[in-house]
Amino acid sequence: MTDAAVIDAQALPAAELARLDARFPARSVPVEGGASVSVRECGSGPALVCLHGIGSGAASWLDTALLLADEARLIAWDAPGYGESSPLAADAPPAADYAQRLGALLDALDIDSCVLVGHSLGALMAAAAARPGSPLVPRIAKLLLISPAAGYGAPGRAEAQARVRAERLGTMEQLGIAGMSAKRAGRLVSDNASDMARQWVRWNMARLNEGGYRQAVELLCRGDLLADLPPAMPVRVACGALDAITTPAACAEVAKQCSVPLEQLADAGHASYVEQPVAVAALLRQALAA
Repeated sequence: MTDAAVIDAQALPAAELARLDARFPARSVPVEGGASVSVRECGSGPALVCLHGIGSGAASWLDTALLLADEARLIAWDAPGYGESSPLAADAPPAADYAQRLGALLDALDIDSCVLVGHSLGALMAAAAARPGSPLVPRIAKLLLISPAAGYGAPGRAEAQARVRAERLGTMEQLGIAGMSAKRAGRLVSDNASDMARQWVRWNMARLNEGGYRQAVELLCRGDLLADLPPAMPVRVACGALDAITTPAACAEVAKQCSVPLEQLADAGHASYVEQPVAVAALLRQALAA
């Protein structure tokens, strides 16, 4: 299959793109230092700030955001180097650099209090923002980690770190972003996922920027989630019961570090908020209520 054919196969129906643009439009927010952050948001009420994973983007929160539009203001960013968001300066930025950019976004949006939601790699960024001593602690009412990626930066994990880096970057260099999306996207949902959920996952991954993805791979390889836990505020940890990427067993270790039970989302794989947005919206609703 040619590159053009791969990209065409990853296209979303026009009606879905129109729904995204009408209900969850993207806009660029200038932040300190001359950078900008692309965000999508809808709804009104208390702020939910959602950070996506390594193979995704802000648009992936669409259905979850629409389900909560009458109850909350859900703001999803394109992480630095994703979408139209400015990349970070370092080739291998640590989680603290992503947290600093998040703080600049909260400043620009005048958000004094939020529930912070980190999915997969976004959990590493969220945990850095929520760790004891972080300047963002007073602005985070609750932390929610969904299918958190633990990272490979802990002592004794050098071999795994090198393997993951070589695998991730090698796949991108060999296949390109479009080819990588075609190869990897199916693993992010369960076998029971709808065709539309699969299309959304492929579309989001096919829109990655090479530079931003390289930085994110370095965060995955060098990050150590458990070193930033437990956070300085109430936390919940959840994952898809059918998650093959950050498995329930792995997520249970994160929950244990936080002294909370692991909450499993039935019939959901890794990209639970795409595959089972009703269940994820219920989880976020409970976090707001508490």
